[in-house]
Amino acid sequence: MTTTRDDVSPSGPTERRRSAGLGDLLLGLVGAIAVCVGSFGVGDIARNSTVAQDLGLASISYGHGKTLFGTIFWLGVATMVIAWVRLGRRVVRRPADRRPDSSASTAPATVAQPTVRTMGLGILAWAAPLAVAVPVYSRDVYAYLGQGAVFREGFDPYVDGPAHHPGPLLDSMAQVWATTTAPYGPFFVGVMRGITEITGDHAILGVYAVRIALLPGLLLALWAIPRLADHFGASPQAGLWLALANPMILIHLVSGAHVELLMMGVLVAGVTLVVTGRHIPGLVVLGLAVSIKVTAGIAIPFMVWIWLAHIRARRPVRPTDVVGVFAAVIGITVGVFAICTAAVGLGFGWLSGLGFADQIINWFTLPTLAGHVVTLVASPFVALNLQPVLAVTRAVGWVVLALVLVVLWCTHRRGERSAMAGMVWAMLAVLVLEPSTLPWYYTWVLCLAVAFTLPGRVRAVVVFVSTFMLIVFQPDDSILFYKPVEVLVAAALSALAAVSLVRPDPLRLRRVVGWFRDEPVSGVRRPAPERDE
Repeated sequence: MTTTRDDVSPSGPTERRRSAGLGDLLLGLVGAIAVCVGSFGVGDIARNSTVAQDLGLASISYGHGKTLFGTIFWLGVATMVIAWVRLGRRVVRRPADRRPDSSASTAPATVAQPTVRTMGLGILAWAAPLAVAVPVYSRDVYAYLGQGAVFREGFDPYVDGPAHHPGPLLDSMAQVWATTTAPYGPFFVGVMRGITEITGDHAILGVYAVRIALLPGLLLALWAIPRLADHFGASPQAGLWLALANPMILIHLVSGAHVELLMMGVLVAGVTLVVTGRHIPGLVVLGLAVSIKVTAGIAIPFMVWIWLAHIRARRPVRPTDVVGVFAAVIGITVGVFAICTAAVGLGFGWLSGLGFADQIINWFTLPTLAGHVVTLVASPFVALNLQPVLAVTRAVGWVVLALVLVVLWCTHRRGERSAMAGMVWAMLAVLVLEPSTLPWYYTWVLCLAVAFTLPGRVRAVVVFVSTFMLIVFQPDDSILFYKPVEVLVAAALSALAAVSLVRPDPLRLRRVVGWFRDEPVSGVRRPAPERDE
């Protein structure tokens, strides 16, 4: 893992720190195992495959078997969320071994925190069963393989969709993407081709091979996130809790096998290298991140201000420094991207694939939400088709996003911390102003937000959104967010999880279930000890 100040603290009982949070991590592991088991009944199993029948498991994918495994799956999700919230209450408190006066009766409540190593191992333990589960919440992994297979067969995935190569991969993917071209960078498309060269058109083997290819992203994130948080004075444990122990992130990225897992790790590793003074290696890594998915490029302009801040810390910045830094940032990242493009041999056709995200319609971004509101408000007077309205609201969204990104870059140049904040806000702006968003896109913001100590209300919002996304998106790739009753239920459960982070036991269940108690129940009158006569 990584060594930070919290791992080498000389004070505090070592054994207590090693075991801190262990119960919560074990509880999350139980939940992850349940999610894995349940996924075989409700997940996005490969279509036109006889593997389930050959193993005698066909009965769990329909009828009572599917209901049973669906129950196991949702109990697993709930257990992981409970463990995550409990762990969150622990890592955001001031460590017990750091309070200024442990003997003072007025000292605030403290709790032992798990070490970074313990957190990292716990996250890997949670990820392990998810890595062998059936893909859940999305069939994108089959689309990745379909694009790789098209490339393998001599087509250009930036021009030709997976429909050009019929077979089990095409059958297993969401058919909306069958004729669309790849929106991913050349490095990732090349990796997918390499996987299909090995696994052929075998969908199940291909899924496991993709997960292995994405694993370095998780390992890089485990290395970089604590270092990035520590560099800016934030809690490494809280950073791991926010960006990696988050069940929405782990289930979607590991079990769903999304490219964001790899991009997140490479992105946060590159940023960490730059902020710690290793500018050129960091920019090389960031160039690689862009060649995985272009969204990572939002972070690159802010590297200019960070590098200049490092120079300013040693001496006054000269005009030649500004020119040199600009040239290095542009030259290195573009150079890495060009090398990846040349190595794969596909050119810049990936730009044409970016527009296909418009086919996703949900109200989680402001432009799409605005389109829904316009059609709803106008419905008593005129029947407006949603598609032409979305064309307008999304075009406005792109213009606003461009302006916001420019303003953020120009106004967050005062120093390293300011640039880092601008980078986080920029990623958040992309998330809410682009045409559509999906749960795994939230990694763009969370992996960088670890650099800051977030207020309790912001952490609660993260818990709410993460839990909500786990419910309204279903494991079989269906959606609930246009069903009012289900959305209200999801919002209520998510609000309960969010409130539980800042106020333990909001339903006052401590008297019934003592295990959920983090601290002694207050307000209970205990008998006074008898005095000797």
